[in-house]
Amino acid sequence: YQPDSLSEKAPPDTFVVQIVALHQVPVIYSISSGNEKGYFTISSSTGIVKTTKNLNLEDFPVVFVVRATDSSNASIYNEASVNVTVIDENDFPPVFPSSLIEATLKEALPATQIVQLRAQDNDTGQNGFLTYGILSGDRQKFRIDEATGILYSTVSFDYEEDPTEYQVVIYAEDNGIPEKKRGYCTVVIKIID
Repeated sequence: YQPDSLSEKAPPDTFVVQIVALHQVPVIYSISSGNEKGYFTISSSTGIVKTTKNLNLEDFPVVFVVRATDSSNASIYNEASVNVTVIDENDFPPVFPSSLIEATLKEALPATQIVQLRAQDNDTGQNGFLTYGILSGDRQKFRIDEATGILYSTVSFDYEEDPTEYQVVIYAEDNGIPEKKRGYCTVVIKIID
């Protein structure tokens, strides 16, 4: 049996799978091995398997063996394995160390690196994999490397002709399952004479 994956947040008493054994007389269902950590229980009459407690992602996948025993002769039985997997939920959004960063940029420079932004995500795997982008701000004058979080100017600035301060809102987005989460940071860029 390969039931659908369970969420790591599945509460106790969550339905996992129903085991069905065909036999001339009623059978008694039991878990015969592989349930050492006690995550599962089976109804002896219906074959319905449920969780007994909260699931710890690090303990999975779990393969356990269920037995269907002839109700009138305990020496007659058959077994099947059940393979249970658990989905790592996207628990945390990305977080920047500071929600506001100030940077300076000298006028008359060619396109250049301004600042590298780094967010943290306490999830593992795909749920913790981050990409960066610009949510708001002048996209003609600034760009961000979506992999490294480095913010660049794309033009040269003139202190006398251009605004002397720009605000760019950056996001870090995880690759979460089932949904992606974002964290935000505002970068204030001051043009220097």
